[in-house]
Amino acid sequence: MGPMMAPSVSCLLLAVLFSAGCKVITSSDQMCTEKEANKIYNCEYLGLSKIPDILPNTTEVLEFGFNFLPAIQNTTFSRLINLIFLDLTRCQINWLHEDTFQSHHQLNTIVLTGNPLIFMAETSLNGPKSLKHLFLTQTGISDLEFIPVHNLENLESLHLGSNHITSIEFPTNFPTQNLKILDFQNNAIHYLTRKDMDSLKPATNLSLNLNSNDIKGIEPGAFHSKIFQNLNFGGTFDLSVILKGLQNSTIQSLWLGTFEDKEDQDLSPAILQGLCEMSVESINLQQHHFSDFSSATFQCFTQLQELDLTATHLKELPSGIKGMNSLKKLVLNVNNFDQLCEISAASFPSLTHLYIKGNRKKLDLGAGCLERLENLQKLDLSHNGIEASDCCNLQLKNLPHLQCLNLSYNEPLGLQSQAFKESPRLELLDLAFTHLHVNVPQSPFQNLQLLQVLNLSYCLLDTSNHHLLAGLPNLRHLNLQGNRFQDGSIPKTNLLQTVGSLEILILASCDLLSIDQQAFHGLEKMCHVDLSHNSLTGDSISALSHLKGIYLNLAANNICIVSLHVLPTLSQQSTINLSHNPLDCTCSNIHFLTWFKENLHKLEGLEETMCANPPPLKGVKLSDVKLSCGITAVGIFFLIVFLFLFTILLVFLIKFLLRWKYQHI
Repeated sequence: MGPMMAPSVSCLLLAVLFSAGCKVITSSDQMCTEKEANKIYNCEYLGLSKIPDILPNTTEVLEFGFNFLPAIQNTTFSRLINLIFLDLTRCQINWLHEDTFQSHHQLNTIVLTGNPLIFMAETSLNGPKSLKHLFLTQTGISDLEFIPVHNLENLESLHLGSNHITSIEFPTNFPTQNLKILDFQNNAIHYLTRKDMDSLKPATNLSLNLNSNDIKGIEPGAFHSKIFQNLNFGGTFDLSVILKGLQNSTIQSLWLGTFEDKEDQDLSPAILQGLCEMSVESINLQQHHFSDFSSATFQCFTQLQELDLTATHLKELPSGIKGMNSLKKLVLNVNNFDQLCEISAASFPSLTHLYIKGNRKKLDLGAGCLERLENLQKLDLSHNGIEASDCCNLQLKNLPHLQCLNLSYNEPLGLQSQAFKESPRLELLDLAFTHLHVNVPQSPFQNLQLLQVLNLSYCLLDTSNHHLLAGLPNLRHLNLQGNRFQDGSIPKTNLLQTVGSLEILILASCDLLSIDQQAFHGLEKMCHVDLSHNSLTGDSISALSHLKGIYLNLAANNICIVSLHVLPTLSQQSTINLSHNPLDCTCSNIHFLTWFKENLHKLEGLEETMCANPPPLKGVKLSDVKLSCGITAVGIFFLIVFLFLFTILLVFLIKFLLRWKYQHI
């Protein structure tokens, strides 16, 4: 709604009279970003050499990375006694002096990543009563004795990656009893001894990361009777060394994968025999090549519950695999299968989770290839170039317990009535970025009584089919992003009116121009509505007037002026995003601008919520704009002049009329 111009002097005077006085409010010393009032602050990349005075004493989380603090004294952070989390990444710290954190009793996480440490005083970590997480990644450490042992009794995670450490043997007085995560990735550790592992004996269910160290030898018995939550030996050239060294150990998850740029030996059945001498629940072998790949390769996998063979260059799994009844999860992503039947699914009768994602060839689903997997609950077939004119009952036959199905990012699929009849217990169905041809007027989803999440984003749907979503009484989350509606409008009668149980509705990027005020009636349970990246104006907000306490995303639309009658609808919502709209910051929008200032606590994306008009305020944050829309001093002056001129004009006009009257008597 633009201002109307008149070619008269009086209108020009009135324009001056009621012109807005605009003021941008900024604060020159507000350098740090406040994420949560009085508690969480980000001061990264500001070139600071001390803690800014503007930070309140109540600060609990401070992200202070990429500044300049070559030495830390006991006075550096002394004022911030409530600190819980302190991130000092790449602050060029060389020295940590005595009692640096003596006043910080609540501090539980210190991040010193990327600092070239030269000296840490023995008492530099004293003070915190429960220091749990210490990050010393990429700090130049070559010996574990460099780390002060005082006050580390409660330490749960210690991160020492990308250093120059050659031995993981801790000093005898180093407290390891509460360690849960110990990260040594990207160091120079090539040999593991009994002493190394004995120093970790007090730790129970430890996750030990030795990724990219290329272990060349393990002393026999080093891991004997040891129990680990996770062990990571990724990037090791000779896996036979690892598997022999882990004899008689118990490991929940063993990561033995490699990387594309690393050379490694092909895995033969003989190398994998070492798995028979340990107890392992889950194993990852990604990126490896297999030699003599046959059913014998799986001889020592019989106790596994999870097996990850991502990108292992497989064209098929051998037939005749036996004893895999314990396997619950199988990952076969990024391989070279031609057809789904080539995975020999019958060899894994207890599978509950199957992932075949990003196959390097166009995958043919075949017919009934998974019918022996009656216990399957989750199936991911995304990014496979799958194409079918009639999907999916024949292809996914006999999967009665399937709860999650991902067919996103595939080629066009044709759906008939009750297209998922073989999987009536589906709770999540993801078809995003897969062009769907619904060949019948009925809903292809109508038998999915338990479906709660349905992702139909960018499916090129016929949204004029009002029965498309019928038969989904428990649907909670619906994503229709990227689908277009006829004439860019959601009419009063539409496909959404059959899903009254909806709580989350995503209609972003649907090229919407308008929404009928009755379009969402019947959707009383909604708590999250995303209408971002459309071309909606402020009038469309009225369609949400019956909803209260929702998260409402209206970012990147065409909202310029928000009318007074729409403000009550916005006021009754919990969180609103109006960023990236061409908002008007003139007196024509004064009611909205006033409301905006009074409801900052409800607004998301404040940094990107800016004025588009008038030109002097373009790009200025709404929260920084102050309008004065009353009569200004200049306006009063012009009003007096205008009234004086008008009075003179009126007097002359009366005199003229009287003279004319007497002349014609």
